[in-house]
Amino acid sequence: MELGEPWFLDALAGAQGVMAFLSFMILRRLGSPYGRHSSPLVRWWVPARLAWVLQELPSLAVPLLECARAAPGQLGCPPNACLLVMFLVHYAYRSLIFPFLIRGGKPMPLYTCALAFTFCVCNGYLQGRYLSQYAEYAEDWVTDPRFLAGFALWLVGILINIHSDHILRNLRKPGETGYKIPRGGLFEYVTAANYFGEIVEWCGYALASWSAQGGAFALFTFCILSSRAEQHHRWYLEKFEDYPKSRKILFPFLF
Repeated sequence: MELGEPWFLDALAGAQGVMAFLSFMILRRLGSPYGRHSSPLVRWWVPARLAWVLQELPSLAVPLLECARAAPGQLGCPPNACLLVMFLVHYAYRSLIFPFLIRGGKPMPLYTCALAFTFCVCNGYLQGRYLSQYAEYAEDWVTDPRFLAGFALWLVGILINIHSDHILRNLRKPGETGYKIPRGGLFEYVTAANYFGEIVEWCGYALASWSAQGGAFALFTFCILSSRAEQHHRWYLEKFEDYPKSRKILFPFLF
């Protein structure tokens, strides 16, 4: 028996689902202690750019290592290859592009960075190992309505996520500090447009993969980002008297 066998990957997906629920309950009570919500009592910090690279890079490196170990036939299967590319494209952006576009980002608490790093190692292993060595799809899965709908959602989600990051980066002019109300794009409808994009993205990935592994990741993403989106929304309402009251927290017109 080895840790990469299907039963272990299913158990790891189940554990991720349980952790998603527990994290949601904890974050609803305590909040996410980084960025604008950081505690002044934190003693150890990691510079913003370095933190993002360190914590996100395992989600790129670990699946690539699993691909290097995989049998050539598995990676030659179009559905497996497409799903791996979907996963890797996001984390290539998040670990190698996004950090170097940050403008004056706040340092991140060391323990927050360490927790994110640990999750990315585990999830990178889960998704990479499953898709590169164990997931079995019919050759024509890429034409299945579930895959096509999932891929469309993934594409829309990553574009929303990247565009929303761009809006947030450009809120301040050179030399300016402090926070401003985001304007434009989906920020006209929700407080956390970037989180909305990422949730849509990974829900699309889960649908396209039609797997417990993809579903557990989408659930975890929703639980973490929805709680942080609510925290952001409360903060904006408290800080800005003119914050648009019609804006929802995360889902346009709904929540």
